Amino acid sequence: MTTVALLGNPNTGKTTLFNELTDKYAYVGNWTGVTVEKKMGKIKHSEIEVVDLPGVYSLSPITKDEAVVTNYLLTNRPDLVLNVTNASQLKRNLLLSIEVLEFGAPVIIALNMIDDLKRTGHYYDFDTLTEQLGCQVKATNARNKEGLDDLRTALLQGPQPTGKKLQLTYPFMIEQAIRQASQQLVSDFDLTADFARWLTIQFINQNKSIRAYAKHMQLTPLMSQAAYYDAQKFDDQIFQTRLTFIEQTLNQASENIASTSHIQMTAKIDKWITHPLLGLPVFVGIFFLMFKLSFDWVGTPMSDLLDGFLSGPVSTTASHLLTAAGAIPILRSLVVNGLIAGVGGVLVFIPQIFVLFACISLLEDSGYMARAALVTDRIMQMIGLNGKAFIPLIIGFGCNVTGIMAARTIEQPKERLITTLISPFMSCSARLPIYSLFVAAFFPRNQALIVLSIYFLGIAVALGMAKIYQILFNVKDSSVFIVELPQYHLPRLDIIWRGTWDKGKGFIKKAGTIIFAGTVLIWLLSSFGTSGLVSDIDNSFAAMLGKGLLPLFAPLGITTWQVISALFTGILAKEVISSSMMVMFHTANQTGLIAMMARYFTPLSAYATLVFILLYVPCFATIGTIKSETGSTKWALYSVVSSLAIAYGLALIIYQVGSLFI
Repeated sequence: MTTVALLGNPNTGKTTLFNELTDKYAYVGNWTGVTVEKKMGKIKHSEIEVVDLPGVYSLSPITKDEAVVTNYLLTNRPDLVLNVTNASQLKRNLLLSIEVLEFGAPVIIALNMIDDLKRTGHYYDFDTLTEQLGCQVKATNARNKEGLDDLRTALLQGPQPTGKKLQLTYPFMIEQAIRQASQQLVSDFDLTADFARWLTIQFINQNKSIRAYAKHMQLTPLMSQAAYYDAQKFDDQIFQTRLTFIEQTLNQASENIASTSHIQMTAKIDKWITHPLLGLPVFVGIFFLMFKLSFDWVGTPMSDLLDGFLSGPVSTTASHLLTAAGAIPILRSLVVNGLIAGVGGVLVFIPQIFVLFACISLLEDSGYMARAALVTDRIMQMIGLNGKAFIPLIIGFGCNVTGIMAARTIEQPKERLITTLISPFMSCSARLPIYSLFVAAFFPRNQALIVLSIYFLGIAVALGMAKIYQILFNVKDSSVFIVELPQYHLPRLDIIWRGTWDKGKGFIKKAGTIIFAGTVLIWLLSSFGTSGLVSDIDNSFAAMLGKGLLPLFAPLGITTWQVISALFTGILAKEVISSSMMVMFHTANQTGLIAMMARYFTPLSAYATLVFILLYVPCFATIGTIKSETGSTKWALYSVVSSLAIAYGLALIIYQVGSLFI
């Protein structure tokens, strides 16, 4: 099978191009770290396999995701490399292209975002680029599907002769070192000439992965000269040689064609969006608008309609059908009061969740999210981190698991650990159903404001803990934050829909698996006790658990055991909390549950409970991810204990202090 390796710098539209070529959707974002593993697909109507590798600036890896690319090239020999570049940022992008071309495999360079290049008033002569780079060069605009047919045809045809392969001539001493080492590698280790030369250049350039590979393979022609290469500072000379070649090539190929009105418009918008003082209020305002759409204007009215349908016609029809079929009472109770009430009680929040995800996808596709990272970088620097650490936190709004995995892009181990430990404090989408219940019951006029305060409280706690960890871990070194600000785009509806569906489908899958299982579990716990099947839920196992812990939760304003038992199921998955409450309060719809909650909560105790739910023990999936990413059970257990302590302490302070003024 023919294999095409797809690689390039972050923010070149590489993943979008992968989706269009393979007809397989993968997550798209405007920052480094979204693609942390290689993804695979086949070009439409062919047997050509495409491997989507993480976005990197160089083959010299600093982070885990960058190491994926270099290790892939070391252990695989792709038939073709598709190098995706940002057409308007070629001077920087071609630094990676040169490393790829020196690898020796056939290469096609895609100048993506060609429309952005044209808006700058510049263009390139493709014949000149092809001649200088020694490979095919294609113009594409993946967002608008321009140039994709030509690129797909080139991929299907395979490598085409373009003349002489690229082989830069480095300074005399470096060339001599390359020639001597590569010749020995060819003769002593049976390597190809191209691969031997590439290995030598990367080794001289202090590529850590290559040096580890050379040590493992005992490549003595390289290992024996390492000290000499480093002492001569050959890596600086290699960089300067490549940069000079790129500048000369682009000067020869450059053409002027038009005005720069779009660039000027982007600069004017950024003057306000990324302003040192105004940038943060704009960020907060945008998120407030998102929550107004999700909870006040669009999401909640749609959720109310869905709730009426599930708790009315669906529940009634199921009950009649089971009765007509002669089902025993306990089976009817399981289906109607357990599954339909529990799972349905979670599904009614799908509109709110999908509206929120649609807003996030819109911000990503427009180009704003990169600006958000830049704006928050100033805050992150105050606590010893930077905007790169905030990117996993933003991703954590969707799911803490993917947010923690995105922390792989952080170079410094201590910074990466800190980001992993604070990520569970970010309010993931799984908590939205329980937020919706509480704000609808106790804050009907300020739903968006209350949810926004919860989200930003999670951010504040995360940043505060990050500062504490920075002091405790004695963090001195910090990562370099590089963010590319793409030009603004009019969002495409298909991309917004794909992004919304990709983020939201996990919630629906959970409803059919984890939430289903959790609902059955809580129904069993609330229907059985020490004496077997119970008619009074107060005698059930769930009641025994909740009542036993009631004195511990009373200082938080939680005065009913049903809520405490539901919080335990939230460790399985946060979405299960609302379905568990539906089952244990014996309500068939959201309206009935809200009425029951009004008996046991005040607005103050409700808010304290929301704070506790925001911060307490992460779900099982998040705990497992912390263990796998840190390689330590100790940190996973620490995350459980510390988050529980922080949640309890903060909820206690809010309720007790608030009680003094009410």
